Amino acid sequence: MKITSISLYPFVLPLAKPYRLSGGRLLYEQLDSTFVKLETDAGIVGWGEGCPWGSTYLPAFPGGIRAAIAEMAPTIIGMDPRQTDVVNAAMDMALPGHLYVKSPIDQACWDIFGKSVGLPVYELLGGGIDQDLRIQSSIGTDTPEAMVADILARHAQGYRVHSPKIGENVDLDADRIRAIGEALPVGDSVTFDANRAMLPDSAIRLMHKTRSIDAYFEQPCETYEENLQVRRATTQPIILDESIVEFADIVRAQKDGACEAIGLKIERVGGITRARRMRDFCVQTGIRMNIEATGGSVLADTVATHLAQSTPNRFMRATWFCHEMLTVDPCEGGARNQQGTTRAPSVPGLGVEPKLHMLGEPTVHP
Repeated sequence: MKITSISLYPFVLPLAKPYRLSGGRLLYEQLDSTFVKLETDAGIVGWGEGCPWGSTYLPAFPGGIRAAIAEMAPTIIGMDPRQTDVVNAAMDMALPGHLYVKSPIDQACWDIFGKSVGLPVYELLGGGIDQDLRIQSSIGTDTPEAMVADILARHAQGYRVHSPKIGENVDLDADRIRAIGEALPVGDSVTFDANRAMLPDSAIRLMHKTRSIDAYFEQPCETYEENLQVRRATTQPIILDESIVEFADIVRAQKDGACEAIGLKIERVGGITRARRMRDFCVQTGIRMNIEATGGSVLADTVATHLAQSTPNRFMRATWFCHEMLTVDPCEGGARNQQGTTRAPSVPGLGVEPKLHMLGEPTVHP
């Protein structure tokens, strides 16, 4: 089997309401996504999606995906998509780095692989675990009362893991954390996510002020070294998210004792093939995971759900659904919300197909 063509479909995903990152930074009203279709000489088609969270959240931007795939296309076309490690090595040779642009190609290869053998992708990643996966709610920064009300509303909808955004001001954040900690329903879990907005001194002060609250703190600071400083000065469990990009990052974090959990974002680390290696390392070394998409439609969310579905439950915290924040749904099928939980589709491949009539005309390589 060989890849015969690569088609790119840029597509705007409007958000239902504007979204700010933690610390009040960077307002977004829509996401610029790219759907990628691989066609083969066997007639099997595979899909992937690349959707950075705008151009200012990570070292990634939407136009980079389209330009980089055009650069790599002559290398990829003619390869066997089922040989995912070989395809990834070829992409690395054609274009070093730029992991986020390689993810949609890798996703589409796994989609083809699953369809070619009649199995859902999670079965190819170690076998599906018979478990419902928790979906993590995303709670925007607001007054303590409004954030508590939002969490209680999400709990009523079935959510049991929540991610309130913080990072604006130590005293205000401490009030938010205390209010949420006091009101959190029994059995629910909470992660206070700063999205790198804090300096080490502020993060340490905040965690000391709220040390009685049972909670995780996610990526408080910009750099790995800053977060390690916070880890060594505090006691609450820390999740590293944006700091985990390469496999070497998780190895270093485990060696340094820098975190107790990670946010494993499929697009950021370069696709399913690379994320699977990191997942397996975490399972072997006792690091819990949120396995998620960086952003995008139900296609991107479904990719993450397949890896999560093949991960032992004790190592999983939750996944997250970006597609619930959108006003459009350009796909059929996929992993959907079932009262705060989800499962990966059990059909061959990823189990999600874009609606071609919505995507418009593609750019085709060659």
